[in-house]
Amino acid sequence: MTVEILTSDMLLPVRHGFFTRRGGASSGVFEGLNCGYGSSDQTEIVTINRNRVAKAMGVASDYLASVHQVHSATVVTFDGATNQEPDKADAIVTATPGVCLTILTADCQPVLFVDTTAGVIGAAHAGWKGAIGGVLEATIDGMIALGARRQDIRAAIGPSISQTAYEVGPDFLETFLDDDPENSRFFAGGSGDRVQFDLPAYGLHRLRNADIGGAEWTRHCTYSDPERFFSYRRSVHAQEADYGRLIAAICL
Repeated sequence: MTVEILTSDMLLPVRHGFFTRRGGASSGVFEGLNCGYGSSDQTEIVTINRNRVAKAMGVASDYLASVHQVHSATVVTFDGATNQEPDKADAIVTATPGVCLTILTADCQPVLFVDTTAGVIGAAHAGWKGAIGGVLEATIDGMIALGARRQDIRAAIGPSISQTAYEVGPDFLETFLDDDPENSRFFAGGSGDRVQFDLPAYGLHRLRNADIGGAEWTRHCTYSDPERFFSYRRSVHAQEADYGRLIAAICL
Protein backbone atom coordinates (compact mmCIF):
# COMPACT_ATOMS: atom_id res chain seq x y z
CA MET A 1 0.00 0.00 0.00
CA THR A 2 1.31 3.45 -0.91
CA VAL A 3 1.42 6.25 1.63
CA GLU A 4 -1.63 8.49 1.89
CA ILE A 5 -1.04 12.23 2.06
CA LEU A 6 -3.62 14.87 2.94
CA THR A 7 -2.99 18.42 1.72
CA SER A 8 -4.45 21.89 2.21
CA ASP A 9 -5.18 24.41 -0.54
CA MET A 10 -4.15 27.06 1.99
CA LEU A 11 -0.51 25.98 1.68
CA LEU A 12 -0.22 25.48 -2.08
CA PRO A 13 1.95 25.51 -4.14
CA VAL A 14 4.48 24.59 -1.44
CA ARG A 15 5.09 20.83 -1.04
CA HIS A 16 3.51 19.60 2.15
CA GLY A 17 1.51 16.75 3.57
CA PHE A 18 -0.35 15.43 6.57
CA PHE A 19 0.44 11.72 6.34
CA THR A 20 -2.10 9.14 7.50
CA ARG A 21 -1.07 5.76 8.94
CA ARG A 22 -1.53 4.06 5.57
CA GLY A 23 1.43 2.73 3.63
CA GLY A 24 3.82 2.01 6.48
CA ALA A 25 5.86 -1.01 7.56
CA SER A 26 4.89 -1.18 11.24
CA SER A 27 2.68 -3.88 12.73
CA GLY A 28 0.58 -4.52 15.82
CA VAL A 29 -0.74 -1.40 17.55
CA PHE A 30 1.64 0.59 15.33
CA GLU A 31 0.31 -0.93 12.10
CA GLY A 32 1.06 1.43 9.25
CA LEU A 33 3.22 4.52 8.99
CA ASN A 34 4.40 5.04 12.57
CA CYS A 35 7.05 7.77 12.43
CA GLY A 36 7.76 8.18 16.13
CA TYR A 37 11.13 7.09 17.48
CA GLY A 38 9.69 7.86 20.90
CA SER A 39 7.29 4.92 20.59
CA SER A 40 8.24 1.36 21.54
CA ASP A 41 8.09 0.32 17.89
CA GLN A 42 11.27 -1.14 16.36
CA THR A 43 13.69 1.67 15.53
CA GLU A 44 14.62 0.18 12.17
CA ILE A 45 10.94 -0.03 11.19
CA VAL A 46 10.36 3.60 12.15
CA THR A 47 13.37 4.50 10.00
CA ILE A 48 11.83 2.64 7.05
CA ASN A 49 8.61 4.60 7.56
CA ARG A 50 10.41 7.93 7.74
CA ASN A 51 12.36 7.06 4.60
CA ARG A 52 9.04 6.53 2.83
CA VAL A 53 7.93 9.96 3.98
CA ALA A 54 11.15 11.52 2.70
CA LYS A 55 10.75 9.81 -0.67
CA ALA A 56 7.16 11.02 -0.94
CA MET A 57 8.28 14.56 -0.16
CA GLY A 58 11.14 14.38 -2.65
CA VAL A 59 13.99 14.85 -0.19
CA ALA A 60 16.73 12.71 1.32
CA SER A 61 15.82 11.29 4.72
CA ASP A 62 18.61 13.39 6.27
CA TYR A 63 16.64 16.49 5.35
CA LEU A 64 13.61 15.66 7.46
CA ALA A 65 14.17 18.22 10.21
CA SER A 66 12.45 17.60 13.55
CA VAL A 67 12.39 18.59 17.21
CA HIS A 68 12.12 16.69 20.49
CA GLN A 69 8.54 17.62 21.36
CA VAL A 70 7.77 18.51 24.98
CA HIS A 71 4.36 20.33 24.87
CA SER A 72 6.02 23.75 25.09
CA ALA A 73 5.79 27.05 23.24
CA THR A 74 9.47 26.88 22.26
CA VAL A 75 10.41 27.45 18.61
CA VAL A 76 13.76 26.68 17.00
CA THR A 77 15.18 27.99 13.73
CA PHE A 78 16.61 25.28 11.50
CA ASP A 79 19.64 26.31 9.44
CA GLY A 80 20.19 23.08 7.53
CA ALA A 81 22.48 21.20 9.93
CA THR A 82 21.01 17.70 10.04
CA ASN A 83 23.65 15.80 12.00
CA GLN A 84 22.69 16.99 15.47
CA GLU A 85 20.33 15.89 18.21
CA PRO A 86 16.89 17.53 17.91
CA ASP A 87 16.30 20.47 20.25
CA LYS A 88 13.58 20.26 22.88
CA ALA A 89 10.86 22.39 21.29
CA ASP A 90 7.44 22.16 19.71
CA ALA A 91 7.86 24.25 16.60
CA ILE A 92 10.46 24.72 13.93
CA VAL A 93 10.96 27.38 11.25
CA THR A 94 13.37 27.78 8.35
CA ALA A 95 14.25 29.83 5.30
CA THR A 96 16.78 27.24 4.07
CA PRO A 97 15.90 25.80 0.64
CA GLY A 98 15.75 22.01 0.38
CA VAL A 99 14.79 21.46 4.01
CA CYS A 100 11.64 19.56 5.01
CA LEU A 101 10.20 20.43 8.44
CA THR A 102 8.29 17.71 10.29
CA ILE A 103 6.04 17.42 13.34
CA LEU A 104 4.64 14.29 15.03
CA THR A 105 1.15 14.04 16.51
CA ALA A 106 -1.45 11.54 17.72
CA ASP A 107 -4.46 13.79 18.57
CA CYS A 108 -2.67 17.12 19.06
CA GLN A 109 -2.75 19.63 16.23
CA PRO A 110 -0.08 19.44 13.52
CA VAL A 111 0.10 22.95 12.11
CA LEU A 112 2.02 23.84 8.95
CA PHE A 113 2.82 27.44 7.96
CA VAL A 114 4.10 29.13 4.82
CA ASP A 115 4.95 32.55 3.43
CA THR A 116 5.54 31.86 -0.25
CA THR A 117 6.66 35.42 -0.98
CA ALA A 118 9.41 35.47 1.63
CA GLY A 119 10.30 31.79 1.25
CA VAL A 120 9.79 30.90 4.91
CA ILE A 121 8.02 27.85 6.35
CA GLY A 122 7.12 26.58 9.80
CA ALA A 123 5.67 23.55 11.56
CA ALA A 124 4.18 23.34 15.05
CA HIS A 125 2.92 20.66 17.43
CA ALA A 126 0.01 22.29 19.24
CA GLY A 127 -1.68 20.26 21.93
CA TRP A 128 -3.75 22.16 24.45
CA LYS A 129 -0.71 23.06 26.56
CA GLY A 130 1.24 24.39 23.61
CA ALA A 131 -1.74 26.20 22.14
CA ILE A 132 -2.68 28.02 25.34
CA GLY A 133 1.01 28.67 25.98
CA GLY A 134 1.40 30.47 22.65
CA VAL A 135 3.26 28.02 20.40
CA LEU A 136 1.30 29.10 17.32
CA GLU A 137 2.04 32.78 17.83
CA ALA A 138 5.67 31.95 18.64
CA THR A 139 5.96 30.08 15.34
CA ILE A 140 4.63 33.10 13.49
CA ASP A 141 7.11 35.35 15.30
CA GLY A 142 9.90 32.93 14.38
CA MET A 143 8.93 33.15 10.72
CA ILE A 144 8.77 36.94 10.85
CA ALA A 145 12.29 36.99 12.28
CA LEU A 146 13.37 35.18 9.10
CA GLY A 147 11.75 37.75 6.84
CA ALA A 148 8.15 36.59 6.57
CA ARG A 149 5.35 39.15 6.72
CA ARG A 150 2.43 38.49 9.06
CA GLN A 151 -0.20 39.21 6.42
CA ASP A 152 1.48 36.79 3.97
CA ILE A 153 1.64 33.82 6.36
CA ARG A 154 -0.93 31.07 5.85
CA ALA A 155 -1.48 28.07 8.12
CA ALA A 156 -3.27 24.74 8.02
CA ILE A 157 -4.20 22.49 10.94
CA GLY A 158 -4.08 18.81 10.06
CA PRO A 159 -5.85 15.77 11.53
CA SER A 160 -6.56 16.38 15.22
CA ILE A 161 -8.93 15.10 17.87
CA SER A 162 -12.39 16.64 17.41
CA GLN A 163 -14.67 18.08 20.07
CA THR A 164 -17.02 15.10 20.28
CA ALA A 165 -14.08 12.83 21.18
CA TYR A 166 -12.28 15.18 23.58
CA GLU A 167 -13.97 15.02 26.99
CA VAL A 168 -12.15 16.79 29.82
CA GLY A 169 -12.69 17.61 33.49
CA PRO A 170 -13.56 20.81 35.37
CA ASP A 171 -9.92 21.64 36.15
CA PHE A 172 -9.14 21.69 32.43
CA LEU A 173 -12.08 24.03 31.79
CA GLU A 174 -11.00 26.30 34.65
CA THR A 175 -7.51 26.62 33.17
CA PHE A 176 -8.95 28.00 29.93
CA LEU A 177 -11.50 30.26 31.61
CA ASP A 178 -8.79 31.69 33.86
CA ASP A 179 -6.79 32.52 30.74
CA ASP A 180 -9.78 34.13 29.01
CA PRO A 181 -13.44 33.88 30.07
CA GLU A 182 -14.44 33.97 26.40
CA ASN A 183 -12.78 30.57 25.95
CA SER A 184 -16.08 29.11 27.18
CA ARG A 185 -17.15 29.12 23.52
CA PHE A 186 -14.79 26.17 22.87
CA PHE A 187 -16.53 23.88 25.37
CA ALA A 188 -19.78 21.92 25.16
CA GLY A 189 -21.60 19.88 27.76
CA GLY A 190 -20.44 16.33 28.45
CA SER A 191 -21.54 13.68 30.95
CA GLY A 192 -21.71 14.71 34.61
CA ASP A 193 -19.12 17.39 35.32
CA ARG A 194 -17.24 16.61 32.12
CA VAL A 195 -17.11 18.95 29.13
CA GLN A 196 -16.00 18.54 25.52
CA PHE A 197 -13.17 20.75 24.25
CA ASP A 198 -12.89 21.90 20.63
CA LEU A 199 -9.12 21.91 20.13
CA PRO A 200 -9.09 22.70 16.37
CA ALA A 201 -11.53 25.59 16.82
CA TYR A 202 -9.32 26.96 19.58
CA GLY A 203 -6.27 26.62 17.34
CA LEU A 204 -8.03 28.45 14.51
CA HIS A 205 -9.06 31.17 16.95
CA ARG A 206 -5.46 31.70 18.04
CA LEU A 207 -4.23 31.76 14.43
CA ARG A 208 -6.89 34.20 13.25
CA ASN A 209 -6.33 36.48 16.23
CA ALA A 210 -2.68 36.62 15.17
CA ASP A 211 -3.82 38.45 12.00
CA ILE A 212 -2.10 36.16 9.53
CA GLY A 213 -3.21 35.85 5.90
CA GLY A 214 -5.37 32.76 6.35
CA ALA A 215 -5.92 29.58 8.35
CA GLU A 216 -7.98 26.40 8.04
CA TRP A 217 -8.44 22.93 9.54
CA THR A 218 -8.56 19.90 7.25
CA ARG A 219 -11.52 18.63 9.35
CA HIS A 220 -10.15 15.13 9.97
CA CYS A 221 -10.64 13.62 13.45
CA THR A 222 -7.83 11.33 14.61
CA TYR A 223 -9.91 9.58 17.27
CA SER A 224 -12.90 8.62 15.12
CA ASP A 225 -11.02 7.14 12.13
CA PRO A 226 -8.73 4.29 13.30
CA GLU A 227 -8.22 3.07 9.73
CA ARG A 228 -6.36 6.25 8.85
CA PHE A 229 -5.06 7.85 12.05
CA PHE A 230 -3.24 7.05 15.27
CA SER A 231 -4.83 8.44 18.42
CA TYR A 232 -3.34 8.62 21.90
CA ARG A 233 -6.76 8.94 23.55
CA ARG A 234 -8.20 6.03 21.59
CA SER A 235 -5.25 3.87 22.62
CA VAL A 236 -5.86 4.74 26.29
CA HIS A 237 -9.54 3.87 26.01
CA ALA A 238 -8.64 0.58 24.31
CA GLN A 239 -6.01 -0.10 27.01
CA GLU A 240 -3.30 -0.57 24.42
CA ALA A 241 0.34 -0.51 25.54
CA ASP A 242 1.43 2.22 23.13
CA TYR A 243 0.37 4.14 20.03
CA GLY A 244 1.82 5.28 16.72
CA ARG A 245 2.70 8.82 15.72
CA LEU A 246 1.50 10.57 12.58
CA ILE A 247 3.85 12.86 10.69
CA ALA A 248 3.20 16.18 8.99
CA ALA A 249 5.80 17.70 6.68
CA ILE A 250 6.41 20.86 4.69
CA CYS A 251 9.33 21.54 2.33
CA LEU A 252 10.96 24.69 1.05
